[in-house]
Amino acid sequence: MSVISKIVPELANLESLDGHNYKRWSQKLLMYFEQLEIDYVLFNDPPKPITPTDVETTPPAAKDVKSNEEDIAKFVKDNKTARWHILNNMTNTLFDLFAVNKSAKFIWESLETKYGADDAGKTKYVVGKWLGFQMADGKPIMDQVHVYENLCADVVNEGMKLDDIFIANVLLDKFPPSWTHYRNQLKHKKKDLSLKELIGHMRTEEANRLKDLPASQSVDRSACCSLLKLIRLSPVVRLMLRNIRKAAKGPIVWYVCGKHGHKAYQCSEKKSAEANVVVTDDVIAVVVVKTNLVGNVL
Repeated sequence: MSVISKIVPELANLESLDGHNYKRWSQKLLMYFEQLEIDYVLFNDPPKPITPTDVETTPPAAKDVKSNEEDIAKFVKDNKTARWHILNNMTNTLFDLFAVNKSAKFIWESLETKYGADDAGKTKYVVGKWLGFQMADGKPIMDQVHVYENLCADVVNEGMKLDDIFIANVLLDKFPPSWTHYRNQLKHKKKDLSLKELIGHMRTEEANRLKDLPASQSVDRSACCSLLKLIRLSPVVRLMLRNIRKAAKGPIVWYVCGKHGHKAYQCSEKKSAEANVVVTDDVIAVVVVKTNLVGNVL
């Protein structure tokens, strides 16, 4: 029972079979069945009940009959469990297609026949994605490395063998433009790097580059959030932005008295306006200087 309680939550996170991910899906599901010890129902026919025949002169022993009945009951139960998990981890379209079958073995074999056969077109597609992959500037290097590793795994899952040194050398040519100099340095090393060693060098290089960034390029997200909150709460800024939006339709409204047709120094509420400007001058200055920075980050 403890094993099942640990496995079932993991099964809930299994990606649904959609017809394009059969190999990975079937391997993961088979591992779950092995841990549940029900994988045998996918490869064996159900046990037949023991019945006496005309040839037999003595009836089967009672213990043999009981053992046979227990085996049949266990197979029926395990078949239902395996069938439920297989069907429950399919898309609705495939579920409707296979739900009429009561045998988990029959469903498993049908899926293998339909999706497990070698597909030359799919292999070429997977290899093409792997070879066409290219890192880009502006994205975290290690995130892109993980994408490359997944593409390599897809190629291997198609039955092709990839040497570790070869994979690492291909990755070298996938570096983004800003890493050209560093790539050339690695290529001049006498020792060939394994993929694990190369990724370790890349992780260190990325950390050093982030550490050496000028302070002007290091943005404090919490400060930006506070700035946005300040902008939203400031009535002066809200009025200014509203007036800017109205500029295309008509004259800008003086934000203190709410009227137009006169200049600021002619306004009857000039003193109040000056007071507002003095109080909010820093806020307006921060808004003007920081607006582009905040917009680029969030």
